[in-house]
Amino acid sequence: MLIILSFFAGHWFLSLFFHSFFLHRYASHQMYTTSPFFFFFFYISTWLTQGSSYLVPRAYGVMHRMHHAYSDTEKDPHSPHFFTDIYQMMRNTVVIFRGFVTGKNLPDPEFTQEYLPQWDKLDKLAHHSLTRFLFIVSYTLVYVYFAPSFWYFLLLPIHYLMGPIQGAVVNWCGHKYGYANFNNGDHSKNTTPFGVLLMGELFQNNHHCQKNKANFAMKWFEFDSTYQIMKLLHWLRIIELKPLPVTAQ
Repeated sequence: MLIILSFFAGHWFLSLFFHSFFLHRYASHQMYTTSPFFFFFFYISTWLTQGSSYLVPRAYGVMHRMHHAYSDTEKDPHSPHFFTDIYQMMRNTVVIFRGFVTGKNLPDPEFTQEYLPQWDKLDKLAHHSLTRFLFIVSYTLVYVYFAPSFWYFLLLPIHYLMGPIQGAVVNWCGHKYGYANFNNGDHSKNTTPFGVLLMGELFQNNHHCQKNKANFAMKWFEFDSTYQIMKLLHWLRIIELKPLPVTAQ
């Protein structure tokens, strides 16, 4: 039991960290800079921790910039206020995301003017159906060998779809439930003052107020664990946090 629970928690938090740290705060918002070595290290780590649910950074960055530009309007790729349930919201998101990955749909130039990370060879490998299937097999084998009962296998779909599930929770809950520190002209909320299980990502109201601010926590009782790790990486000179632009909103 301990092995399975440790495996699940490790997968959840490692996937979530690189989702927040690399895809969100770097690919989408360029909140820090880093060396070429660590850029490739973070890129590979994002792939390995997300595995079967890997989200291509360039497509993710474009779509997230759209989310900020059109927050909670009909053009928002994943506003919960235009869908009857979370499944329909994410199905719409997947269609837009795949269009950007395959090149079937081209984003508006305004969303590609700023830097977007891209590693075509890795993305081609990581996004391939066979690669995703091999990750699914590896997760399943862990449960085959170590799960003490059948009920633990109910956790496997979360492993398979880890990245999209985390994104779905953030976008659904972060724009429907909680409290607001700021009037941003949308429905963004801070779902919880702690944010431990989503490592700061549920401070959506704070984030939509100052989208380029690396620390999503703004009140004394709020805690953004991803930002605390970023401060450590900055102190170690692995990354360099950018100062917040005076005009950022």
